[in-house]
Amino acid sequence: MGSAEIDSIDLVPCEVSLPGDNLRILQPSDGAELPDDGPVEWAPLVPYWAVLWRSGVALARELAVARVDGLRVVELGCGLAVPSLVAARGGAEVLATDGDPEALPLVERNARDNGLDLATAEVDWDAADELVERGPFDLVLASDVLYERAGVGQLLSLLPRLGHEVWLADPGRPAAGAFVEQAERRWSVSADARDAIGIYRLRIS
Repeated sequence: MGSAEIDSIDLVPCEVSLPGDNLRILQPSDGAELPDDGPVEWAPLVPYWAVLWRSGVALARELAVARVDGLRVVELGCGLAVPSLVAARGGAEVLATDGDPEALPLVERNARDNGLDLATAEVDWDAADELVERGPFDLVLASDVLYERAGVGQLLSLLPRLGHEVWLADPGRPAAGAFVEQAERRWSVSADARDAIGIYRLRIS
């Protein structure tokens, strides 16, 4: 989806409540009509990237009070990329990535509309050599990306190739438990919560 196609779909404004200044973004109207406020098993009929996921908002709120100025940051499975936008607003050099190329033009538009600078890239976790070549990154971000257990192995294989620190937000999906259990074999993992969302910080010393 290019910028012309973005202009042709129905977009609605959305204000994301954050510490300090709120963030204003545009979102596809069909995604806005299906807010992420149901049970953890809930999945939308619209493309996943079009929904404002509560895990993404929680991770963005963590970033809003963190010091990220000057860091090289990559977000995996960015969707609407609220964490990426907040990291860019904090002075980070940001690359927002998603497996669905249709998500990226809207990320770029929302960045421009907020006076922010970031890059985007389509990335398949199983074919991420080009992304790895752009690293290493100081911080890797991901929110609500563990929908299926198959993603656990993919993510654990990719993360060490990207950087030594990861912040991952998850609302309690079953695959997240398996991810954390396996991640602890290689990473130092700490867990916290914001807005009932688990925030996992992984570090390799």
